[in-house]
Amino acid sequence: MPAPVFANLPEALGSASDSRLPAPLEAEIREIYERSPLYPERFPLHPEPLHWACYNGIPVLTKQEILTRGHTAFFADYRVIERGLQNREYEYEHTSGSTSQPMTVIMEDGWWNEQTRRAYLAHPLLAPYAGRPVRKAVLAPVACSSNLCPYEDQPFPHRYFDGTVYLNLTSDPFVFPEAEWDRIVVELQAVKPEIIEGEPVYLSLLARAAARRRVSVPSVKVVILTYGKASLQHSRRIAEVFPAPQVDLYGSTEAGYIFVGDAFQDNSRAVDANAFVELVPWRGAADIFQTQVTTRSRRAMPLLRYNTGDVVRRFPMGFRILGRERDLHIRGDGSLVSPSDVDAALPDSFSCWHYCLVQTGESRWDFHYVADHPAPKETGPAVARALGDGARVNAFRRRYLSPASSGKFSLLKPLAK
Repeated sequence: MPAPVFANLPEALGSASDSRLPAPLEAEIREIYERSPLYPERFPLHPEPLHWACYNGIPVLTKQEILTRGHTAFFADYRVIERGLQNREYEYEHTSGSTSQPMTVIMEDGWWNEQTRRAYLAHPLLAPYAGRPVRKAVLAPVACSSNLCPYEDQPFPHRYFDGTVYLNLTSDPFVFPEAEWDRIVVELQAVKPEIIEGEPVYLSLLARAAARRRVSVPSVKVVILTYGKASLQHSRRIAEVFPAPQVDLYGSTEAGYIFVGDAFQDNSRAVDANAFVELVPWRGAADIFQTQVTTRSRRAMPLLRYNTGDVVRRFPMGFRILGRERDLHIRGDGSLVSPSDVDAALPDSFSCWHYCLVQTGESRWDFHYVADHPAPKETGPAVARALGDGARVNAFRRRYLSPASSGKFSLLKPLAK
């Protein structure tokens, strides 16, 4: 049986002959089976060396299966984990619930910091900051960016840890009052961060708030776009106020950081030290894949062949993250439309802080956008041409666009198939 395709560098995956699994991958699988009773229960492994036929027999793990079984299924004795949570040997987070109900994620103490360090080491702009305190400002949905209680207003010193300030107290930046933006901008000036990290919509609106207050933050050396899919419009608005290189850091709460690259340069690469990333051909399209992740060096809730729901396109220099499968539109001929195609279709004179293209019927779409000025008349027809299939697009300028209950935003909302 032929070997699957992986996004990892060959030296990270390792090599093997006679249809055997590379040693690093087999070692990780064996360790996952030893750490978690979930996997032997689903698919027992023989003690002989593993071949690709056996690997392909391991059932793909989905978020729905984890939700159905419960996070306790990963552990032989969950009482040990409960004690560990009390003495802080373990910690827990909840995923956002953007695709289904929220998932509880158990992680060993320090795992998130360590996989973040490895992700930083995988990119030349972030490597100098890996593993050391750095002045950083984070602006993202509260549940994504920290363990802070979203129901209490924490004063500034209590949101400042090891050089990092968590700027927001609530989710949905479109409803932040001006006084809240005043506070956020003042804290940004006080910390003088070298790194600004955040969800792209949040950072775009932060750029708007700073521009309106005529504030610059010359200390910023890198902007990290993460927690959500960025549009080219977000990137441009952020760069106008924070003119620093932008890095795309992509992952999830349950799997950690999976890809890192320069924003909008189609050169994202797998974070080899964090995960083995299997590429599954998607709908028969050339160089387009769905990702399945096997985490590395993770003791609590390790993931094996976990379907992330993400779709990527391969380019000569790396990958472009197209986004969640549910956020991609499939034309009548089977080709796809991603937020990147919408970005490319927008007129050069168009400028906005955020947009969302929503399908309302078989051929009808609404293009909602938040901007200081009305969109050029050709905006709707230009987006319609990108969609094809005789699509009709109406453009609507809005004061705000609401996020999902998770606090995350979408760029493209096709009808559920």
